[in-house]
Amino acid sequence: MPSTPLIITSAPNGAYKLHSDHPAVPLTPSALAVTARQCLDAGAAMLHLHIRDAQGHHSLDVEGYRDALSAVRAAVGDQMVLQVTSEAARVYHAPAQIAMVRELRPEAVSVGLREVDQPEIGEQGLADFFSWLARERVMTQVILYDNADLLRWQSLRERGVVPEAPWFLLFVLGRYTAGQTSSPRDLVPFVHAHTGPEPWAVCAFGATEHACVTAAAALGGHVRVGFENNLQLKDGSRAPHNAALVAQAAEAAASLGRPLATARHIRERFVG
Repeated sequence: MPSTPLIITSAPNGAYKLHSDHPAVPLTPSALAVTARQCLDAGAAMLHLHIRDAQGHHSLDVEGYRDALSAVRAAVGDQMVLQVTSEAARVYHAPAQIAMVRELRPEAVSVGLREVDQPEIGEQGLADFFSWLARERVMTQVILYDNADLLRWQSLRERGVVPEAPWFLLFVLGRYTAGQTSSPRDLVPFVHAHTGPEPWAVCAFGATEHACVTAAAALGGHVRVGFENNLQLKDGSRAPHNAALVAQAAEAAASLGRPLATARHIRERFVG
């Protein structure tokens, strides 16, 4: 429902962005902590974080995650849900991604369905992994890049491979379009095909990010914004920091009459 509190997630760095892309991309635990506090103050209740190794490359190192999560938690307390990524980023394969999640047992995680739905895992492996996530009450956001991913997810759910649990979907808009350019129109096929009970959010690329998340918010969805996918404000100018993108999304929510979700709202809905 449009009056449902809007979950704003900040994705401040991603797997690839560097200071050469924007000097405010947070690459260290301390920088992530500062960014998290700024984004919390601007209206975000969840942080989607990536970590880097000593060379600045994408990492799924468990101890690295623990260091980053500790630094961020010291800055925001329990006022943000901290979601780690399990993204492959052309570095990792499904067994290692799943092993990281099991060892870290984070509060929240994002999982690209097509990344873990691999022959070496198989449907029994998927069933084991998703059952473990549900049993351990890890808030899980399932990343879907197109309608084929969504239909595959629905099939897994219908056949009981994925158990009943409070899953959260992320529709990625425009990932495979020419120039990786997103449009609010990219949301339409997802909305029409989504027949399940799961709440959903969107992320989008480039300066159209704001238009896409506003459309999602108007349709009752939730949003993810940040330097991972976009460095520009809605007027096309360069965003000074991640919190400016969060603030734009919060303003859109206000214009639509949607209150902002807090971390408490998110935990009550997805963890219980």
